[in-house]
Amino acid sequence: MSASATLAPLRKAAARIDGRTPAHRDRAIDGLRALALLAVPTGHWLLGGFTLDSDGGLHNASPLSAFGGLAPASWVLQMLGIFFLVGGYASALSFRRRTGSTGAWLKGRVVRLGRPVLGVSAVWALAAPVLYAAGVPEASLRTGATLVVQPLWFVGVYVVVTALTPYCVRAARRLGGWAAAPLLGSVAVVDFLRYGPLADSVPSWLALVNILPGWLFAYQLGVSWGERRIGRRGAWLLLAGGTLLFAALLAVFHYPASMVGVPGAARTNSHPPSLLVVALASAQSGAAILLRDRLARLLARPALWAPVVVINLSAMTILCWHQTAMLAAAVPGSFVGELAGLTTAPDSLGWIGARLAWMPVFAALLVALARHARRFEAPPREGRRASALRRTVAGLLAAGFAVFALGLA
Repeated sequence: MSASATLAPLRKAAARIDGRTPAHRDRAIDGLRALALLAVPTGHWLLGGFTLDSDGGLHNASPLSAFGGLAPASWVLQMLGIFFLVGGYASALSFRRRTGSTGAWLKGRVVRLGRPVLGVSAVWALAAPVLYAAGVPEASLRTGATLVVQPLWFVGVYVVVTALTPYCVRAARRLGGWAAAPLLGSVAVVDFLRYGPLADSVPSWLALVNILPGWLFAYQLGVSWGERRIGRRGAWLLLAGGTLLFAALLAVFHYPASMVGVPGAARTNSHPPSLLVVALASAQSGAAILLRDRLARLLARPALWAPVVVINLSAMTILCWHQTAMLAAAVPGSFVGELAGLTTAPDSLGWIGARLAWMPVFAALLVALARHARRFEAPPREGRRASALRRTVAGLLAAGFAVFALGLA
């Protein structure tokens, strides 16, 4: 069969998706969201490895511990700033178009975020004892649970910033893009206190103050963008200012170069976000706003638009299940022994090449999981009583899994 005949069904599917897309759909925003979504599994799969203990248990490891030169890759793969930017933009438009109350609008968005989280947590709560009975070491299960929970913190933060949308809209209408400036200032003050001359007398919990303003910064920029209060001049200011601040923090103030946590490192930029994360989000946001029109023209092509639609329709599935896809390869691999790029220590250039070879396997496993897991993104069809019962059971299972994942049991 010729390549043209093989690709014909894909072209027809892409044309069908393109034809069903409303004319008012903002393809650039969807494209940016898809790009940020794909960066999450790519970053976790590439920068997260495993080691095996003497009992065959899996433990987390990172190639960044051995190869500090890989840190710039995290600058590209850390795209949560773009995700929050696009989220703020979409929320501003959705909030403006709402027909019901603010509470009803917020409830609808929270339910769409919460259902997939409950789904993956409940499935893992049921699967963990079965896997343990089948011989999977407890160390592997705890490592797996930690990895599954790791990206879900984002959902909790996103729910909080979404709840602040009405206030963000008001701030945007009054101050435009400058509404995000106090958030940057707040993060800068906390960083000065925890890293400056007073660091020894500052309690460690103070760093947690950065969680909300650190991620709300890009969301507020997105709301201001959605309210049409950031134009090209503002975008250039965000890009240039963010880039200069990022360079100064690295060169002058000696911030860690990696945007993700490195095992054993004394400082981290990601949990909670540091000023370096905010600087990167500023630069990324400016670039995204400037490239919006060009991206929209590219995505007018059906072949490029169709994958964006599929990714956006599976957004929460990708976020919630990509670590499970990697574990679906690593856990069976741990019974075989040391497999290069999968269960061997990430401390050689050979490991990097081998891990790149494993990534299509992880992607295929994620697609297989998504075929079943996407049901958690769809609204329930059963009656209210059955739906309430399922939510209660799922909530109890999720709570039990969280207790296990956090090492409380």
